Amino acid sequence: MKKIILGLCLSCIVLFGADNFDKYLSKFNAKERNEMKIQTPDMLNMLEEGKAILVDIRTYKEHQAWNMGFAKHIPLNELPKRLGELPKDKLIITACPHNDRANMARLYLKLKGYNARYLSDGLLKTTDYLKGDNAEEFIDELNKEKTK
Repeated sequence: MKKIILGLCLSCIVLFGADNFDKYLSKFNAKERNEMKIQTPDMLNMLEEGKAILVDIRTYKEHQAWNMGFAKHIPLNELPKRLGELPKDKLIITACPHNDRANMARLYLKLKGYNARYLSDGLLKTTDYLKGDNAEEFIDELNKEKTK
């Protein structure tokens, strides 16, 4: 975990310049810590309400093996060149199986001016949550929002 965090910090310094990352870190507080993440039930509610977009940042092969039909797939390494596909007027929720890459994507989006959170319990938890009646109810609500 320490290697991931160190890699994330170094990547941000290279990508955004030390000054931009310094500004982000100097403003980081408990509120930002809480607002940078979201869990599956809250994420699903925001998707149902049309207030958020879920972005699956896994590789093509991971996505091909299994995916969430309601998520937008943008692999992490393609995120910089595909920013134009993401709305600035909605919350962007980044996701991967656990949360390491999703957290990197969230920080990248945040520094690019997006309102972004990462799915802290990961897509594996989401798949576990969306079984049986939960899946039926979620898709029904999601489809209602799309027809508004």
